[in-house]
Amino acid sequence: MTPILSKLSKQFLSKKSSNFKRFLYEEIDFKASVIGIKGGRGSGKTTLLHQYAKNSKFKKSQILYISCDHPAMIGQNLYEIADEFSAYGGKLLILDEIHKIDNFASHIKAMYDFTDLQILFSGSSAMKIEHELGDLSRRALIYDMPVLSFREFLSLKNIAHFPKYSLEDILENHEDIAMEIVEQIKPLAFFQDYLEHGAYPFFKEGESTYSNRLWEVVQSTIDSDLASLFSINSDKLDTLKKVLYMLCCTSPYEINKAKLSGEAGVAWATLSKYLEYMQKGSLLHLVRGSSGHKTLKTPNKILLNNPNLFAVFCAKPDIGALRESFFVSMLQPKHQVHYHHQGDFLLDERVIVEVGGKSKDGKQIEGLDNAYLALDDIEFGYGNAIPLWLFGFLY
Repeated sequence: MTPILSKLSKQFLSKKSSNFKRFLYEEIDFKASVIGIKGGRGSGKTTLLHQYAKNSKFKKSQILYISCDHPAMIGQNLYEIADEFSAYGGKLLILDEIHKIDNFASHIKAMYDFTDLQILFSGSSAMKIEHELGDLSRRALIYDMPVLSFREFLSLKNIAHFPKYSLEDILENHEDIAMEIVEQIKPLAFFQDYLEHGAYPFFKEGESTYSNRLWEVVQSTIDSDLASLFSINSDKLDTLKKVLYMLCCTSPYEINKAKLSGEAGVAWATLSKYLEYMQKGSLLHLVRGSSGHKTLKTPNKILLNNPNLFAVFCAKPDIGALRESFFVSMLQPKHQVHYHHQGDFLLDERVIVEVGGKSKDGKQIEGLDNAYLALDDIEFGYGNAIPLWLFGFLY
């Protein structure tokens, strides 16, 4: 191991740890030998790695942190570093941005088989875990890190600290839950802030520069992560950005294959691959019909991954698409979300939800069992009408 890697690790470990922990921190089984955290850029993966390092049972001298995209890693053999670190009494190896290492899975597998290190790694949400990890997937616990929830945003901003609520709790008890929350804060006063700049923890670094930082996240995700992971030619990368712009200002009800591929200037077969890549890169949500739906392979709705992306791509976003983007981003980490031909979404194959503004009535879902409205711009719900913001308390 080179002196510069040792120095960088010590610098990382000597930093002050954030007191705020993402919800995922409490859900990870840190007793496992190999733990992987996938997520979009800027979602807080590195902070979580740092928090575990600071709170672990190991001495600081027994911990090595490596940022795999650092220039100091050029020409280095990851397994050889791990083997040497283990031989000198190392216990915890933390590998950040591991997707930057070619054949990273074979290195981790060798570490698992031939060292007694605990290995904690992070990487892009677009990592092809299923193919690259192979039989390691049976040995490693892999977790997904989504964007901040509305609840986490309020906590990180130190406005108020609330518990998580299950989907069942919200559906059955939303009126009581909303009243408990409104006793402490006015959620609508902060919800617009969240929609504009609350999905990524780096809003703490300055809201005035937030859009620029988020644009850098998108650029790096497309030009670096997706381009390398899926071997996309550089002349095609602007097509991905053009698609994101089109989705920003287009109603989700208007999207169809011919229109989208025509405006993007590529055939649907090519565009559909790009859409899948961008979903894996935490830039899009592709919402399809359930297993019994005839259009299972073709997405019925294509939404930006989270509402903050709208401000980056267009001055006048489609409000319907923005609301649905928020709803899906809050539901997908814990639930199956499918398209529904009467309501907007089918959750876990049993709950139908129509998303809209406060004036939307229930005619579209009238007569359906387990059907609800998720309405924007209301503080309290009534009956089967639930405030849209309340779905931001699921994690």
